[in-house]
Amino acid sequence: MNERLICGQVLSYAADPFAMPAAEAAQIDSAGAVLVRDGLIAAVGSAAALRADHPGAVVEDMGDALILPGFIDAHVHYPQTAIIASWGKRLIDWLNTYTFPEEMRFADPAYAAETAARYFDLTLAEGTTTMCSYCTIHPESVEAFFAEADRRGQRVAGGKTCMDRNAPEGLRDTAQSAYDDSKALIAKWHGRGRITYAVTPRFTPTSTEDQLAALGALWAEHPDCLMQTHLSEQLDEIAWVRALCPDQRDYLDTYEAHGLIGPGALFGHAIHLEDRERERLRDSGASMIHCPTSNTFIGSGLFDMAGLKAAGQIVGLATDTGGGSSFSMLRTMAAAYEVGQLRGTPLHAAQLLWLATEGSAQAMRMADRIGSLKPGMEADIIALDLASTPAIAQRAARAEDVWERVFATIMLGDDRAVRSVWIGGDKRRG
Repeated sequence: MNERLICGQVLSYAADPFAMPAAEAAQIDSAGAVLVRDGLIAAVGSAAALRADHPGAVVEDMGDALILPGFIDAHVHYPQTAIIASWGKRLIDWLNTYTFPEEMRFADPAYAAETAARYFDLTLAEGTTTMCSYCTIHPESVEAFFAEADRRGQRVAGGKTCMDRNAPEGLRDTAQSAYDDSKALIAKWHGRGRITYAVTPRFTPTSTEDQLAALGALWAEHPDCLMQTHLSEQLDEIAWVRALCPDQRDYLDTYEAHGLIGPGALFGHAIHLEDRERERLRDSGASMIHCPTSNTFIGSGLFDMAGLKAAGQIVGLATDTGGGSSFSMLRTMAAAYEVGQLRGTPLHAAQLLWLATEGSAQAMRMADRIGSLKPGMEADIIALDLASTPAIAQRAARAEDVWERVFATIMLGDDRAVRSVWIGGDKRRG
């Protein structure tokens, strides 16, 4: 029997830390361990007890490192890897200046494969083990993303980005080809290994009603897939949608009218929402994905995390590579804290880590498989060094409790804090 025992300070949650005091919802066992068997978590508990009960297990002692689930990035654009941190544009200009020219290159399977491999290398270094990615309109870009994920054994979601208007020649498909291409990709990849397909209209400005209707029909045929798109990221975007769709009640209605709402629907950004949209999102079981580094970098606005969670919304966390300015979920958590401060509602370290793990897993309808350290869950695990740099170490030395140490790593940490990564129980870093 192949057993591995990962020892350290083990993080677990008894409840959503937004629903009760965060420090009560989360527990850190300073002498804990996670037993991994055949790619799954077999047990979680005292390191001493698990060592005694499983004397044949391979022991990996991480000392006082924090053991937690791998980070889950619920909204990315892997084709934008090479253009991350490009200067000075708002959303529409960003798309036209940087995104669309880069995405044109993904008609080349070799370029798509090279970028996918680089993207997975970069995110592994940051402790990200699962992501939900937009690809491009080219099926080749989806093939490259899924093939690389399958080779590495990672749980991912993604889909062909569909656009049939307001995009350059060479980046437009049609309602029919969007349906046909996506359906063929679902047949080939959905459910293969650890892969989930996401039906992916980019957003209403680049999809006609015919295309949205076709993708809504496709999702209805494959309800176990996800659906991802963008919603209410910037005010000028919302005004554009109103001009394009004058008969719809609001931005969300442009999707709702075509069946693109419900459990498994992931709406990126969702900053400037009307009351009806908030209520409908909550009642439908759809998810909103907070992308804080992107929202500040592109100047979109401040997401209402506290208000939305208090209202019972499902919320995940994401880098939004490459509008987001970092591949790191630690940096993304730090930005979420800063956005919360600007809204007068700072987030506790336990809330930030929950958003980057179990919260994002819930948003992606995967919380029964990933996002927490419980028996039966897939063994995607990371170990965070809570004193990875001199700057962090000197702050951690003055911490009064473990949460102060964790918070210092969230605010100051980078890939050096990620000591080890296990995917499906196999060690990939450290």
